[in-house]
Amino acid sequence: MSIRHTGGCLCGDTRYEIDVDPLWVTICHCTFCQRATGADGMVEPIFDLDAFHFSGVAPKIYSQPSAGSGKDVHVHFCARCGTKLALGFDRWPDKIGLYLGTLDDPNGVKVTAENSKHIFVSEARSDTILPAGVKTYDRHAAENDGTPIDPIIHDAPFVVR
Repeated sequence: MSIRHTGGCLCGDTRYEIDVDPLWVTICHCTFCQRATGADGMVEPIFDLDAFHFSGVAPKIYSQPSAGSGKDVHVHFCARCGTKLALGFDRWPDKIGLYLGTLDDPNGVKVTAENSKHIFVSEARSDTILPAGVKTYDRHAAENDGTPIDPIIHDAPFVVR
């Protein structure tokens, strides 16, 4: 098997491998992601769970209901150094999202207008700049039942106020 992406925690105890490219990349601006990253949001490539494998020391898991869907989000983190590595979702049990910065080569995952979307823009910092041509959503991109929500796509860079 040819591995396309590898990554891990700060101390190196917990590692992961993925043998496919992401299905899409979510840039999330919700307060959960802001708190989880200590930044203004999270860049999260989403993969099929069956293509993903942890190695080394198994991560610990912290679960919390999502304020957006009410379904649990599962934060996978290293018990030794605390690095958050991935998110599992009750809403999408066959998917896993990675904290982009934990990849050995974060530039190995391209973020383009075609493969990405910005969600929870309603919770973004007031100085957040949304790129032109990218799908944006006030909250989730789909209803809890899976019904897609129409995106807002700006013709020029847009500053959240």
